[in-house]
Amino acid sequence: MPLILASTSRYRRELLERLRLPFHIARPDVDEAPLPGEAPPALARRLAWAKAKAITDQHPDAWIIGSDQVAALDTQPLGKPGTRENALAQLGAMSGREIAFHTAICLLRGDEPALEAVDTTRVRFRDLRADEIERYVDAEQPFDCAGSFKSEGLGIALFEHIESKDPTALVGLPLIALSRMLRDAGFELP
Repeated sequence: MPLILASTSRYRRELLERLRLPFHIARPDVDEAPLPGEAPPALARRLAWAKAKAITDQHPDAWIIGSDQVAALDTQPLGKPGTRENALAQLGAMSGREIAFHTAICLLRGDEPALEAVDTTRVRFRDLRADEIERYVDAEQPFDCAGSFKSEGLGIALFEHIESKDPTALVGLPLIALSRMLRDAGFELP
């Protein structure tokens, strides 16, 4: 069965490779702007479905994996910083606080009902000094990561603790939920 990851994220690609299934990659063309009043978990779920749906229209016989992650400080979504200055500001705002990372996944084929899940991971940041934040940002340059850190790298040193059901969700693709969905769709794992 053809399998397509609706994402060009290298983090998601590397995670999906762990399952040892052949897959292709496609870039979905989706507007990621939140709707007025849209809560972060709902935004993540909507975008995961929209990414899968965008590729399903082009490949109706393939199983499409859509995923999206929205970080939230209180109820405010945090995007990817894009620049050093934004990363410094995000990490400064998160110092000593808990951030929720809502990672949604959608497995879709043609007009079949979507298989969907949302994983919420909570990250408690240490009280961070400005010089620690600058050293971290300069060392890892996490400009393409929601929340301005890479937990799979040096970013782990920024935390007091992580509460998660699935450690891969924080990186961007919840493999526990995805594995269940793929088995339900007829893929053999492991």
